[in-house]
Amino acid sequence: MTEDAIGVGVAGFWHVHADDYARETEAHAETRLIAAWDDDPGRAREGATRWGVDRAESLDALLAHPGVDAITVTTATVDHTEVISRAIAAGKHVFTEKLLAPTVAESQQLAAAATAKGVTLVVSLPQLTNPVMVAAADLVDRGALGAVTYARVRMAHDGWLAGWLPDRFADPVRAIGGAFTDLGCHPAYLVQRLLGARPETVSAVYTHVTGREVDDNAVVVAAYADGALGVAEASFVTTPGAVAMEVRGTEASLLHGFGRDGLLAKGGRFGEEWVVVPLRPPPPTPFELWVDAMRGRADASADVSAAIDLTRFIVAANTAAATGSRVGFDPEGPS
Repeated sequence: MTEDAIGVGVAGFWHVHADDYARETEAHAETRLIAAWDDDPGRAREGATRWGVDRAESLDALLAHPGVDAITVTTATVDHTEVISRAIAAGKHVFTEKLLAPTVAESQQLAAAATAKGVTLVVSLPQLTNPVMVAAADLVDRGALGAVTYARVRMAHDGWLAGWLPDRFADPVRAIGGAFTDLGCHPAYLVQRLLGARPETVSAVYTHVTGREVDDNAVVVAAYADGALGVAEASFVTTPGAVAMEVRGTEASLLHGFGRDGLLAKGGRFGEEWVVVPLRPPPPTPFELWVDAMRGRADASADVSAAIDLTRFIVAANTAAATGSRVGFDPEGPS
């Protein structure tokens, strides 16, 4: 750890990734964990004890702690706007779990506030730095598949079958949604990376396998102006868990998952048999990007733009599922 390490406070242990980000904070040479807060006193006490740091009695106390320069936000999603806006106003850098905020307007306001205050805001979109996904996006960008006509990304786990995902994730107010709003963010932003941030329309089907109030099984279809289709799937009721991707073009195709390791390609320049695509070392993780940006070594604006577009996609999908209709993808909202 460097002598001028950035002091980080944990804002909330509501989300299951709170400890993951605390772990990253402790592992990074330029950051150190200083204090923790949660709006639930029991969670706050347990989290602070687990990590051996000061327990702040309130969010104001966390933001006023003399050793805290930045915070990680893993509160309930509904609280993101208030927590992040207060942190920015206090001059603290922010690394937050997705979604950035429940609405597009709030997401845009937070991004603008961070820029105006001169603090670094980064949203955790980790699959964008997955070497498999990076390689797939690079091949798409270089036209190696021809015109891409279809992209499907599935992320699923057994959280509500095996019992490890807390029931608080089923609170439609606190979580602002179910499987697609949480886990579905990853396939959503990957579809956007492969096909474009803004499709023409979005349709969705959400189901309830375990009987909870929010969806635990979801499929969303995004239709693009050029005829391409993007399919994003999420599930809390899949055994074993799955991360899978299928990208089809007019000249070649890519596969990942579905019982296969790595990234496979077939057609066009790749030949008539499935071949393994070489992968490059991973780029910086979202947390590493945050640290680099705080130090002035990187620009995090692309991450924030992607996070705002992701909010737009999730809001459209939730609207489509609730109304049972195809929703137009408004570039200025919905908010």
